[in-house]
Amino acid sequence: MPQTIELNASLRTELGTGASRRLRQPGEKLPGIIYGGEDAPQPVTLSANELTKAMQQEAFLSQIVKVRVDGTEQQALVRDLQLHPVNDKVLHVDFLRVDADRPIQTNVPLHFVNEDKCVGVRTGGGSIAHNLVDVEVSCLPKDLPEFLEVDLAALEMGHALHLSDLDLPEGVALVALGYGEDHDIPVVSVQAPRGGAAQAEEEEAPAEPEPSAGD
Repeated sequence: MPQTIELNASLRTELGTGASRRLRQPGEKLPGIIYGGEDAPQPVTLSANELTKAMQQEAFLSQIVKVRVDGTEQQALVRDLQLHPVNDKVLHVDFLRVDADRPIQTNVPLHFVNEDKCVGVRTGGGSIAHNLVDVEVSCLPKDLPEFLEVDLAALEMGHALHLSDLDLPEGVALVALGYGEDHDIPVVSVQAPRGGAAQAEEEEAPAEPEPSAGD
């Protein structure tokens, strides 16, 4: 079951760049906004400390967040984090409301398992190359997975797992595959050791005869 992430917020009445700067100065609060759906956008104030703790969870950017605005709960996805260019502290956060009856599109992380048992690594000495770390999915909010698991145990040297090879939960689709087969890109592959092929060819090539004294 995906972990539940909850945040508390209050409506923000003072708007504008100056007001946001004053709000952030003590380091305890930061501004945000909740938008989307049929309700009007709501400028909000959040606890900087509470948001920092929530961001430590891998699922923060991909899972539905319960935001309580003055006690009224709303479900939303994090759509944007504005960070300070020097210290990476959050300056502003955008939330997109979700409707239980409407599909959402968001990125979920990939968890690669059995890398130590991968056939291409154990028997061929290959190396694993990760082409993607997350994928964009489409589903109803209730079906949103916390992550997708990618099993590498049977992956052989020179082979790759593509988007179409991923095991998806019921009700979940990959957005990229909706654009056609040419978007079925590799997710992970096992590559031969660098120089391995050339070295093997040299070892298999017959030795050239040594020149005779009369040559």
